[in-house]
Amino acid sequence: MLLSLIAISAVLAAWALGAKHLERWRLTAPMVLVLAGIAVGFTTRDGLADSLNTEVAQHIAEIILAILLFVDATDIRGGLFGREPRAAMRVLFIAMPLSLAAAVALGLWLLPGVPWAVLLVLACIVVPTDFAPAPSILRDHRVPERVRDVLNVEAGYNDGIISPLFIFALALAGDRSHASSPMEALASALPQAAKAILIGLAVGAALAVLTNTAERRGAMTDRSKRLILVAAPMLAFGLSTVVDGNGFVAAFVCGIAFHYLRRSPSIHAELALVDDIGYLLTVVMWFVIGATAVLAATLGVTWSIVLYCLLALTVVRLVPTLLALAGSPFSWPERVLVGWLGPRGTTSIVFGLLAFNVLGCAAEAEVLMTMVLVVLGSVVVHGATAPAAAHAFSRSQPRLSS
Repeated sequence: MLLSLIAISAVLAAWALGAKHLERWRLTAPMVLVLAGIAVGFTTRDGLADSLNTEVAQHIAEIILAILLFVDATDIRGGLFGREPRAAMRVLFIAMPLSLAAAVALGLWLLPGVPWAVLLVLACIVVPTDFAPAPSILRDHRVPERVRDVLNVEAGYNDGIISPLFIFALALAGDRSHASSPMEALASALPQAAKAILIGLAVGAALAVLTNTAERRGAMTDRSKRLILVAAPMLAFGLSTVVDGNGFVAAFVCGIAFHYLRRSPSIHAELALVDDIGYLLTVVMWFVIGATAVLAATLGVTWSIVLYCLLALTVVRLVPTLLALAGSPFSWPERVLVGWLGPRGTTSIVFGLLAFNVLGCAAEAEVLMTMVLVVLGSVVVHGATAPAAAHAFSRSQPRLSS
């Protein structure tokens, strides 16, 4: 543990000192932390599995995800579903369910010995997008603004929407849940989600209204406005957990409610503190994925899981996205961009670690290998091809308009 802390701190400090130059070479902090994690993983692999499979590790992963869900839901610009709400809703509520179904079907074909409940868990790991591996996509002006807006909204909401399904799948597949049928697992997951939604709405709305009132009366400082955004997801997560609710959903809904009701032109500046905390937690997760890659390699990598992850990163996302955007104002090149530019990252890591913790030996090889391959594969596939895709799109525009 101490060695890992020293490694994370040293590598992060070194990256920060040269961040501007390193980003020009497309070496982001997550990529550097992955390499550091791999290096440390060779020295700690004997005890790494035991460290990951503990109640403390599970709670840490849960808190990290709760904060990230809140930040993602709160940092949506241009309205509840961004500036292209119809396209964003198509991607979230048509393409994403189709991608989940395609991932399960793909698992039934390539991983025939894995129970379908575990395949649903794997689908929840491989489908959510996150732009930590390729953050330049959302700043690349060669990518049309409305494409970037849809991608930003999708990345903000998809993990929160998938969370209840992920919990349901864990309840059905996990040895410790004692759910023997889908109906029993659903009966366990639905009350948790309902409690979480109510608590998330209540906490988010109450804190937003109280913050608006306190600000009008001059009772807050700039720092206190930032601090309340740190307290909000923790309060929603904690209250929901106390009443046996879904803490992830509570934090996510809290972020939506706070974002909708907060009356402040500087809301994104107020998010700076919690956003930085979320970023630090994210890079820790990338260090963990590097160390976990060493552990996963000792379990043996099968061609079927490699093919599963490769198809999950490409066809499983691209085809449902094209179907969902059929008939939309988006041009065909724009639809392809939305479907192709879908890197996987922190959400996949946290879901994978939680699944490893809950499922244990029953599916540890499939969960770890899938998590590692899909995340590291995304770093290669999307990190390398995103600039080329943006360049190809920009070059095609004169021909399209002529």
